[in-house]
Amino acid sequence: MKSLLLQFFTWWNGATWGTRFFTWRKGEFVGTDEFGNSYYRERGGKKRWVLYKDLAEASQIPSGWHGWMHHRVDTPPSEVDYTPRSWQKPHLPNGTGTPAAYRPKGSILTPEHRPQVSGDYDAWSPDS
Repeated sequence: MKSLLLQFFTWWNGATWGTRFFTWRKGEFVGTDEFGNSYYRERGGKKRWVLYKDLAEASQIPSGWHGWMHHRVDTPPSEVDYTPRSWQKPHLPNGTGTPAAYRPKGSILTPEHRPQVSGDYDAWSPDS
């Protein structure tokens, strides 16, 4: 019952019923990625969308599918032998709010201290 209500009222736990209905009526399946996300395009149209396997996190879209989703390329990676370039990194989950989050020097959540100011900066003042 809970999952049924989540599908009606939330979009971040997967596709809503409206999205599923639109996909059924007008969608054409294009392919899946290594995370299990399914990609669709509108029959005869320009719309492209993804149905996430788990939580809707846009950073989970691999680089090849990202290019197709944003109309940078016309051919989806499922129809071409796509290999990522050497500078394209694999997906890392968003670390915000977790122990893996970025904490710069001087943050109250890190033991490192902020570097001392060198004194080569003079603040602007309207009188000078």
